[in-house]
Amino acid sequence: QVQLVESGGGSVQAGGSLRLSCVVSGYTYNNNCMGWFRQAPGKEREVVATIYTGDDSTYYADSVKGRSAISQDNAKNTVYLQIHSLNPEDTAMYYCAADLTFTPKCGRAPYEYNYWGRGTQVTVSS
Repeated sequence: QVQLVESGGGSVQAGGSLRLSCVVSGYTYNNNCMGWFRQAPGKEREVVATIYTGDDSTYYADSVKGRSAISQDNAKNTVYLQIHSLNPEDTAMYYCAADLTFTPKCGRAPYEYNYWGRGTQVTVSS
């Protein structure tokens, strides 16, 4: 049974940083797409960043480009998302997602991912 478990969220002051972790169990990912999404109250879930585990190619949403980094540790079956210069607009529930269909091009829409974690809350105060 594939499970994704996020951690690392919390409450931070504007300008701070966080590193989110997503541990994947029940499956050893290889040449798959992993993504981080977020959803703020009253808003749709949106992509933050994706990584193709085959070659570490990445994508970042404009809202976090230049101040975030998605990475993976194959040995730990873990994907990370580091975000710097946090601002109140980053406040949301952050979800880790996996597309285990061996596609070389990572999607940016939630429906393209077939496994999800329960999320970790990030709250940024001004």
